[in-house]
Amino acid sequence: MPQLDFTLPHWAYWVGLIVFPVIATFLAKRPKPKQRQYSLVLAYFILVTGGILGLHRLYLKSLLGLVYIPVFICILFANAQSHDARSVVSDMDNLVRQSERTLERETERVTAAETGLPSMQSALAGAEEGSMAERRAQRDVRRANQRIDQGRERIAEAETALLTARPAADEARKTLDFWGNFAKYAFWLLLAGVLIDAVLLPALVRKANANLPPDPELSEAERKLKALEEAERKDDASHVSSGWTGWIDRLSLCCGEFVSYWAVIAVIVYYFEVMSRYVFGSPTNWAHEAMYLMFGMQYLIAGSYAMLTESHVRVDIFYAPLSRRRKAVVDLLTSIFFFIFAGTLLYTSWIFAFDAIAVPSGNALVSDWARGQIGVGEALSSLSLSQWTDPNVRWGEISFNEWEVPLWPMKWVMVLGGLLLVLQGISKFAQDLRALMGRA
Repeated sequence: MPQLDFTLPHWAYWVGLIVFPVIATFLAKRPKPKQRQYSLVLAYFILVTGGILGLHRLYLKSLLGLVYIPVFICILFANAQSHDARSVVSDMDNLVRQSERTLERETERVTAAETGLPSMQSALAGAEEGSMAERRAQRDVRRANQRIDQGRERIAEAETALLTARPAADEARKTLDFWGNFAKYAFWLLLAGVLIDAVLLPALVRKANANLPPDPELSEAERKLKALEEAERKDDASHVSSGWTGWIDRLSLCCGEFVSYWAVIAVIVYYFEVMSRYVFGSPTNWAHEAMYLMFGMQYLIAGSYAMLTESHVRVDIFYAPLSRRRKAVVDLLTSIFFFIFAGTLLYTSWIFAFDAIAVPSGNALVSDWARGQIGVGEALSSLSLSQWTDPNVRWGEISFNEWEVPLWPMKWVMVLGGLLLVLQGISKFAQDLRALMGRA
């Protein structure tokens, strides 16, 4: 089975977190066709992410997509058998090495003991009866005989292990080669199908759209139900207030929608990790860390969005029945606790962010500036292209695993999240004041 040794570059990680939401937002906000139809863009997206499962065919309602699934299952089964065979090969090779070392060591010890035994026996025969020399000679002879007996026993065990381990290792290698070739050819078969479908996909989409039946006419009851659902559905944009606070609300709304598309990135990355691990036998050293860092940043940035849309969990047994004016009074009284939390988050995040870029690493000017060793002017005037392209330069704190991704951008996202939360709190405070004064 071919290996998939791929490590995501750091720049690709950060560029992906920025570019993908921009593209996804554009696609989500483009005008939708009046009649439902299959999308070629979506079909290619499914082909890239799930082509070896035939999901692109199933998306187009083609039963040929079912052909991919048993082949894929065969690959998983073959990889499982290869894993078991690889474990047997490893165990038997270790046993062979241990047995060979035992043979070498014990043969030498037995030979040395057998060589020295006659002289020990002569010394015992010539020693005076009952003397210390006799007891010492008896002990030496006894130890030599014991060493010879134990050595011969260990040699016999090692020879028996070799007789068993070597054939078992050879048999396991044959099994490993068989299932490895089986999985490899099955994978090439799937890949050939994916490449052929990549060429055929435009025609397949056109055929699928041509076979789509017209949208059925809704009955009067269905139209009323749909109108009722649309009336009850509250769009996120309806939470945006008027006046100067509307700018803050739109900023929170935009940031929340932006990071919401990161969830799609997580699905793609974890899908890649599963495929790499169980299909190609090449688990990544970056997927898990990349995603939990991403989710941490998403949680921080989305805080203001959740506050805007009132998505935070709260106990509103007494709060919900209140009028808008009384709710404003309660919110104003409790806002002090919010600003203590949000202000502390912003302040401590600022400290964390500066500590992160102040970590000495390479010859990074930013770290020197954060530690106060150089001024802003000197740092800006000394910046060069090598500061961005030299792989030996690390700006600030990095992770401790093999991926070594910089952690300081996440610390600055904490600052951004705290700032957005404070701004949204100010917007909420101003709106509560309006409601209290009867202007809302």
